Amino acid sequence: MPMKLVELAAGISGELLHWTVCLAPWSEINIERLAKMALPSTIYKVSIQLSDVDRGIYESLQATVAKHPSETNERLVARLLAWGIFYEADLAFTKGICATDEPDIWLTGPDGRVMLWIEAGLPDSDRIVRACRHSERVALLASGKALSNWDQQHLSKLGGLSNLTVVSLEQLFINRLADMLERSFDWSMTITEGTVYLTVNGDTLETSINVKYGTLTVG
Repeated sequence: MPMKLVELAAGISGELLHWTVCLAPWSEINIERLAKMALPSTIYKVSIQLSDVDRGIYESLQATVAKHPSETNERLVARLLAWGIFYEADLAFTKGICATDEPDIWLTGPDGRVMLWIEAGLPDSDRIVRACRHSERVALLASGKALSNWDQQHLSKLGGLSNLTVVSLEQLFINRLADMLERSFDWSMTITEGTVYLTVNGDTLETSINVKYGTLTVG
């Protein structure tokens, strides 16, 4: 079967980027995946009225967050929930899945040292161990359809990491928020006695914070 050349182009930040990929055989090409590489990110504007009674934190948060074409709505929601659950002043969103050497959210010191490394999803345990070695503290909101498998394969490998916290939420809670996602939205998020109450568009959802490893501490 002959070789094929596929060219993809996308407008990003006013510039035209091209990908030329040499692929063979043609039948093995994942066209959908290649197309997603060429699409621009989707921008979301979010406001969160955060009342973390457990940690004594009360803040009005605003952010503009980019969702990569390969990122699901559920993962975007998990990132935003992690921002609220682990909130500290001066936290910043990174480039997300586009930057493999960065977390989803972090807090850096004046010298560039990572004071708080926050991830959402189901990262490999080796990645978390490396983050703990190079960061003051690491927090993970473990979320995804394969969470139970991740627990069995990776959670036991995280023993002895004193600067790590791992929590999870009910996946149904995350899924419902993902279904309600709009390009601009407001959340009212209250955390008390280990339970998250989140109000959006007049509907209030709730879920318990399951601490899988470490402890939730005051920021």
